[in-house]
Amino acid sequence: MMNLKYWILVLSVGTLFSCGKSHSDKKEEQIRVDMSEDSEEVPDSIQNSVSGNVSFSQIPTAPNSVILTGMTNHRLVTVYKSRLESSSSGGSSRMSKFSYEYDESDNETEMHFMPGIDILHGFNLLNVAHYDLVTQKLNYFFKKPAFIKTLYYPSFEQDSIDKKPINRNYYLVSVYDEDTNKDTILNKKDLRHFYLFDSTNTNKTLIIPVDYSVIRSQYDWHNDVMYVYASHDINKNGMRDKKDPIHIFWIDLKKPAKAIRMY
Repeated sequence: MMNLKYWILVLSVGTLFSCGKSHSDKKEEQIRVDMSEDSEEVPDSIQNSVSGNVSFSQIPTAPNSVILTGMTNHRLVTVYKSRLESSSSGGSSRMSKFSYEYDESDNETEMHFMPGIDILHGFNLLNVAHYDLVTQKLNYFFKKPAFIKTLYYPSFEQDSIDKKPINRNYYLVSVYDEDTNKDTILNKKDLRHFYLFDSTNTNKTLIIPVDYSVIRSQYDWHNDVMYVYASHDINKNGMRDKKDPIHIFWIDLKKPAKAIRMY
């Protein structure tokens, strides 16, 4: 009888720890947005320091790495949400020459190769800083905290199309940068926007309409075109629903501008 009680106890404790581990392993990127806070731009004193706190919510951040781009004097610095319990960055990143497709669980799968473009996918990546080695000036892609999912930037190594050198001089970013569903939390339940930045991060353009949430991309080798699939928030609830229609846009990677809808 004692043996039976012993094994019941062991199994019960094991189940408890198993459930606890499953819950604790489920991590989610999110920022609590205080709706009463002042929404003005980040002060210059904060913007001018990579290691400074770039969050209006006083979110602890830390620089993670310097990204070498294909433009000699232009470098990027990734800024991640910091772990409060340690001095290291709480972010993780993966560099690749592939774009990504996401399923409903936001898991990424390598899909389409795009010449001249390297890609960074980050978790808890709140911002990217642009630095010019000649002018010694630094500026941020976003003035408020945002969850950057994919950063497309000029490849450091020379690339080519049909044996002809190809060079890019811009950045593309898919990002959760607005509490679109107004639940006071910025996370992947909000709409994912898609931006174009010029080489010096002077001009920022929303190239997929604001009431869309980007899903995935596809590369057209013969035309050097990027196809972007996005869901249209037709009920205006600020989030992606399964009933939202999927539309396709195309972007000319030779000279990108606002995307053109093709379907």
